[in-house]
Amino acid sequence: MKHSQNIGIIAAIALIGSCFLPWVSIPSLDLTLNGYHAKVNEALTFGDQWISHSFFAILSILLFAIPVLMAKRINIFVACVNLGWALKNYIIFSMCRQGICPEVKIGLILVIVFSITIMVMSLLPDIAIKPEQD
Repeated sequence: MKHSQNIGIIAAIALIGSCFLPWVSIPSLDLTLNGYHAKVNEALTFGDQWISHSFFAILSILLFAIPVLMAKRINIFVACVNLGWALKNYIIFSMCRQGICPEVKIGLILVIVFSITIMVMSLLPDIAIKPEQD
């Protein structure tokens, strides 16, 4: 695809931005969690998820920008890890605990959508492969 690298870079930047949007809302505790602030109380904290997503997104941006075949292969692995991390976050954040189910907000859905977009765009590299010389 001609614009797959640009779409992948835009999706990676949008992924970083979606970490700061609301991910889940817990109405009974009057609490909204996101990738930056994910602390319910001292006993229950989800950590700073934006750090790992930002690391994988920045690494993907660099690998999208490098026009070398090996960088494109590494980018597939990085995109798989990022997608796995996003799915893990979706499961952990949206899971019901002690009969209280959080409301999933747009930020968590966008994290999944942008991670899938990065994965698909990493599978469609725009690189010219030279024919073999006999």
